[in-house]
Amino acid sequence: MLQLRSREEWFERIGGETRLNDAGCIRRPFAANEMSQPPNSDPSPRPETSSSETASGPSGAARRSSASASGGSGRRAVLRGLGVVLPPLLTIVVLIWAWNAIENYVLVPVESGIRRALVWQLATTYTDVPEDAILSDGPGSRNRFTYQGEVFVPAPSGQRYLPDYVVARVNASVDDWPGTELPKTANAYWHRYVQLRYMPRSVVLPVFLIVFLTLLYFVGRVFAGGIGRWFVTTFDAAILRIPIVNKVYGSVKQITDFAFDDRPIEFNRVVAIQYPREGIWSLGFVTGNSMREISEAAGEPMLSVLMPTSPMPMTGFTVTVRRSEAIDLDLTIDDALQFIVSCGVVVPPQQRIVAKHAEGRPPVLMIGGSETAGSEVAAGS
Repeated sequence: MLQLRSREEWFERIGGETRLNDAGCIRRPFAANEMSQPPNSDPSPRPETSSSETASGPSGAARRSSASASGGSGRRAVLRGLGVVLPPLLTIVVLIWAWNAIENYVLVPVESGIRRALVWQLATTYTDVPEDAILSDGPGSRNRFTYQGEVFVPAPSGQRYLPDYVVARVNASVDDWPGTELPKTANAYWHRYVQLRYMPRSVVLPVFLIVFLTLLYFVGRVFAGGIGRWFVTTFDAAILRIPIVNKVYGSVKQITDFAFDDRPIEFNRVVAIQYPREGIWSLGFVTGNSMREISEAAGEPMLSVLMPTSPMPMTGFTVTVRRSEAIDLDLTIDDALQFIVSCGVVVPPQQRIVAKHAEGRPPVLMIGGSETAGSEVAAGS
C-alpha cells in the first residue's frame, strides 16, 4: 500500500495547482481543456472524421437501406411463393396419405387373402418324386421329373418340387424388375406366380376401386334410414360409452360428418351482430326466425343465428337476436367460412380495406370504392 508522508508529497503526486476547499479537502482545479467539457463527458480526445469518410456516410447508409429493402422484398417473394405452392402440395400430400392408409389397411389385406385362396386352389407341389414320375436325363436335368404331363423342378430350398412353368415365369419377372429377389421356397414361388399371372396391379387397382365404391354406395343406402340407421345409432352409442375410445371416436366422427355429409347447409345469409358483448362484432349464419314466444316477448321479429368458432366452424353457439340488431353482409357462405377458418386473415375482395398514403395528406381508406380520410374515420369511430 502506498503511504504518503506529508501533504506536500501528495501535492506532488497529483500534480498541478492544489488548494483546500471550504471543507478542508484537497481540490485539484480543472485544466483549461477540461473546463470546456461537461462534467459527465468523456475527456479523452475523439478521433477526427476525415472528409472522405463524411462524404461516404450518406451513400453507405443508402447502400445499407437498399440492401435491407432488397432483403425484405426477397423475403416477401419467398412467402408469396410458399403461399402459391403449399396449398396444392399439401393437398397432394393429404391425398397420398389417405391412399396409403386405404392401401395398407384395406387393399393389401384383401389382396393377400385372395392370393392365399388362389394359391391354395392352384398350387401343386410334391415333397418326394411320385412313383409314376419319369425322371429326366441329360445335362442340367438333375432332380427333374415329368408327372402327368408337367415338368417339375426342385425349389431353391430343396424340400419341395413345383412345376417348371411357375419357376420360369417368376425368374423372367426378376429380369423385368431389377432389384427383385427370387423366392426361397415353393410356396413363395406360387404366391409370386399367382400375383404375376392373375393379380397384377394393373388389374387389381381398377377392380378394387370399382368394388370399394360400390360397397360404399350400398352401405350408404342401407344405413341411411330404417334398421340401418338404428344400427348405426346403437353402434355409436355403444362406442361412446367406452372410456378413452369415446374421445377419439367422437372427434373423428364430428370431422367425418362435417366433411362427408351431403345435406345442404341450411344457412340463409351471413350477418354481423354484437357478440359476446356490445362493441365486439362477430360473424354469424342465420338459420331461421327463432321461436314465436321469444318474438312476442321482445315485441319485434327475432333471428336464430349460429355463431361459429375459429378455426373449426363445425362447432359454435346458437343465439337469438333482434332482427334490427343484425347487419346483413355482402358475403356468401363460402366467403364467411374462409374468413372464420383463417381467423380473419382471408378477407373477401369486396370487403377489403386498402390504405392509400399520399405525400402531404393523411392516409385515405378505400371502403366500398369511396375514399375516407383517416382522421374522419378515427373521429367517426
